[in-house]
Amino acid sequence: MAGSIFDPKRTLEERRQAAVNLFDFLVRGGMADTRRMPSEVIDDGPQCTLHRYEPANGGEPSGLPVLLVPPLGAPATCMDLRRGCSLAEHLITQGRPTYLVDYGAIGFSDKRLGLEHWIRDVVPTAIRKVSDDRAGEQVQLVGWCMGGIFSLISVAAFPGLPVNAVAMVASPFDFTSVSLGDPLRQIYRLTGGNVVGTAIRALGGAPARIVGAGFKATALTTYLKKPITLMRHRDDREFLAHIEAVDGLMDNMYAYPGRAMGQAYHRLFHKNELATGTIAGPTRMVELADVRVPVMNVAGCNDVLAPLSAVHHVGDLLPNA
Repeated sequence: MAGSIFDPKRTLEERRQAAVNLFDFLVRGGMADTRRMPSEVIDDGPQCTLHRYEPANGGEPSGLPVLLVPPLGAPATCMDLRRGCSLAEHLITQGRPTYLVDYGAIGFSDKRLGLEHWIRDVVPTAIRKVSDDRAGEQVQLVGWCMGGIFSLISVAAFPGLPVNAVAMVASPFDFTSVSLGDPLRQIYRLTGGNVVGTAIRALGGAPARIVGAGFKATALTTYLKKPITLMRHRDDREFLAHIEAVDGLMDNMYAYPGRAMGQAYHRLFHKNELATGTIAGPTRMVELADVRVPVMNVAGCNDVLAPLSAVHHVGDLLPNA
């Protein structure tokens, strides 16, 4: 950034370019290169469309395959946000065989889908398909938020899955450490879970608009300060492009299915089930202590949805990993 907002030392060309940048951001758009990395669909099932990314420069990828597992409520393109800021692009350019499981948009007709659907069917199916596509190789999982939770529980529930390692990003396991959930827990205690539960059943889940608005609300201060932030970074097209890409993601969030939303409310926020390390799985009680593959756990220092203490609690639950 060149000086303060009204720096009199700025040249005419600097002022002109800053004006162009702001015009492009506010009016024209298209600052972010959101072309997706080329891929092909190699398998398609309910909430489980599996993409295999094309290798960079036509080369042959090497190493164990990586399967990207996105969160619920976010388009799978969050793993491929924009050129220059894309996890998929990074892995591909490193020469890694890279795959992505895409749940697709969730509608009212999907309201009966519960968390067990992803733990029992979606993630294990994607893992097996990736392994088959790579002649039986072990798969490395990278899951974001609920995608990380799905990945870890699937590995614990089905020890025969061909998994080499699990990486989780912003996946909370102790929901008492998520202060934004305090109002939900208070409402639960006062109503026995009936008010929110009834609303979820009536709506069939959390509609996409509510999901998007909810995520924005967690960063309300950031959004309120956005005009000032744009002025301060008006010379930095890369910074403005990133804001544009994130705004695009937030404006295209997916709905949460009703049953999964209700389970998250009752079992995660109220009972804090994940924090115990013993989870009611799709076919039996699942112990996270049964995970015996390497696990990487990444948390953001300023993440209000998945603070450090909530995320890193999982380390106490994995004595054999």
